[in-house]
Amino acid sequence: MSTRAETKGVGAISSDGSLNMAHVQTSRKGFCSVRHGLALIVHLCNFSLNSQKMSLSIAMPAMVNSTAWPGPLNASTERPSANSQDGWNETLQQLKAVVMVLTSQYSIWVRWAPPLEKSQLINIASSGELMGAFITLLVGGFLCQTKGWPSIFYIFGGIGCACSLLWFPLAYDDPINHPFISTSEKEYIVCSLAQQDCSPGWSLPIKAMIKSLPLWGILVFYFTGFWTFNILMAYMPTYISSVLQANLRDSGILSALLLGVAFISTILSGLLADFLHSRNIFRLITIRKLSTAIGVLVSSVVLVSLYWVRSSISTSMGLLVLSSATTTFCQTGALINFLDIAPRYTSFLRGLSQVFGHLSGAISSTVAGFLISQDSEFGWRNVFLISVSINMSGLVFYLIFSQAKVQDWATEQTVTQL
Repeated sequence: MSTRAETKGVGAISSDGSLNMAHVQTSRKGFCSVRHGLALIVHLCNFSLNSQKMSLSIAMPAMVNSTAWPGPLNASTERPSANSQDGWNETLQQLKAVVMVLTSQYSIWVRWAPPLEKSQLINIASSGELMGAFITLLVGGFLCQTKGWPSIFYIFGGIGCACSLLWFPLAYDDPINHPFISTSEKEYIVCSLAQQDCSPGWSLPIKAMIKSLPLWGILVFYFTGFWTFNILMAYMPTYISSVLQANLRDSGILSALLLGVAFISTILSGLLADFLHSRNIFRLITIRKLSTAIGVLVSSVVLVSLYWVRSSISTSMGLLVLSSATTTFCQTGALINFLDIAPRYTSFLRGLSQVFGHLSGAISSTVAGFLISQDSEFGWRNVFLISVSINMSGLVFYLIFSQAKVQDWATEQTVTQL
């Protein structure tokens, strides 16, 4: 993070409240800024959350097969059975904590992300989930085999503790109260967001939300987009090992490769979206629609093609890498569009969209598992074709109704409430 004051005199603000060009260029120069440092901290928090979630799935086989508890030397070999109800309560508490973090983090960018940097800051932060999954897949199995399954929880849990030590002293609700931010960066952020209503809304205009087609376009796309995403996350290792005939070790490495490509593409797509917006090459709504279309169309072509190239592992993996790289473009499209239409209700809309995404995941994983179990050869083809048809329907709905301007019901003057 940059804690030194930048050149004085460039922070002048014109009489109409806008920043002069010299100030903008100085404040936006490079990535050594408090706002990018905050994005990195959120990135590490997302990394910690997802790595801990995936650690359990990787360590579970080792935990089941373990015949002795690798505890202290004076520990008793006979351990009392855990109370199942207590276990479920702990799991629910952890789930609530994860949901709170994943939804509330977007409200940070309402006050920290200038409009011309919104995509890159959000993508840098959210890419931590992909990086967490990538690293855990690479080293999780190795740690369980060599150091024992508790080691994976100690290491990634320790990273989570380190993230909290960074979060509490360095993360603030807004740049105005941050103790380490330079004056020019503070003025740049505040003036960039001066025309945007960032104050949180405590009363929800439910009726207006229900009637809002741009909001429904986002929610429908969350359902259709996460349909394929959840299938790939749940069954991709199985597809690589059973259909492409890769061994267990190669299956894990190839699955991690796809996540690594998605991580890189997520950051690059955010930079590209902000570049196109800052240079006025495309309007914001055009960027949102174009990014979403690229993410859906390319991945749909790949999914349709996979069945006919399944005999070649190199061709199949090449197509999957292409799909992983382009699917992340949706992150600069429909998946952050709620920040454009209703910044005052960011946390609520993020949570609502997650409900649609998780509901889609529950249904899609069940349908995919049933089809694959019925017919291992044609089951994958049917899974892919159904996913493509659902994805395309969600894309069409989003392209028709999406907008990128703040809706009337999301302004402070709205009186439409339930």
